[in-house]
Amino acid sequence: MSFNKSEIWKWKSWEISWSVSQKSTCKNNINILLVHGFGASKKHWRHNQDFLGKVFNCFAIDLLGFGESSQPSALLNYEPYKENSIQYSFDLWSNQISTFCSEVIKSPVYLVGNSIGGVIALKTAEILADDCKGVILIDCAQRTMDDKRLKQSDILMNLLRPVLKTLVRQRIISNTLFTRAANPTVIKKILKKAYPSGKNIDEELIEILYKPSKRKNSKEAFRGFINLFDDYLATDLFDKVDSPIQLIWGEKDPWESLSEAKEWKKKFRNIERLDIIKGAGHCPHDEEPEATNKLICQFLQETK
Repeated sequence: MSFNKSEIWKWKSWEISWSVSQKSTCKNNINILLVHGFGASKKHWRHNQDFLGKVFNCFAIDLLGFGESSQPSALLNYEPYKENSIQYSFDLWSNQISTFCSEVIKSPVYLVGNSIGGVIALKTAEILADDCKGVILIDCAQRTMDDKRLKQSDILMNLLRPVLKTLVRQRIISNTLFTRAANPTVIKKILKKAYPSGKNIDEELIEILYKPSKRKNSKEAFRGFINLFDDYLATDLFDKVDSPIQLIWGEKDPWESLSEAKEWKKKFRNIERLDIIKGAGHCPHDEEPEATNKLICQFLQETK
């Protein structure tokens, strides 16, 4: 599998890695931006960017802290400022994506996000307003560990939560967790859960996820993210987005509830479609790319 050539965009004091499909022969000026999930990168769209790029202008980007983009140190909200440090948050990543759309793409765009990339896509759509043509959420993160989702009846979690928060603030803890997870054997075990059919779990995919973890500051975005206990939920954002929304969901996603996605479809006016991919898990765009690409194209044709 070949990848599109990476480009560098300077955002603030950081370097952001991105790519665009070079195969497009379209003249309709429909732009798509692919936003990856936690721990992934633009290369996780290996089975989507070129296919979509045959018809549309298809961009992919590495979020700050991931892939080949800069990796500033994590600054938690109670910590004093240090040079080359940043508070990782959905606002940060959404501002990165919206500025990229304004400065690089420079015309209206469809946003496609997987997992936490879905929450980022929603917040970006709110910022872009009329410059966002539509949002496609692939197994959007439901963020069940967020404070706002904690039930008063969950007595054990209410007791343990302050201890958990204190622990993961410590770099020695977050770094240990990261180091244990960031090896090919563990990555493969996680992928077998995320991709229940086992399709497309190959050496290339493991390398896509493993290689960025070897960079010097790769532990920092992990520390920043696992300390986001009070940030946006998708349900905070749906009513703030005027553009049409498509949900694409793996039937067997082990982490993001399909039943909750069905409730979203019933509740929110601008969710126009919920498409379920049979047998797929958390990343159907990579596990079942043909079905996912077809559904994306259908939505784009319906809403362009």
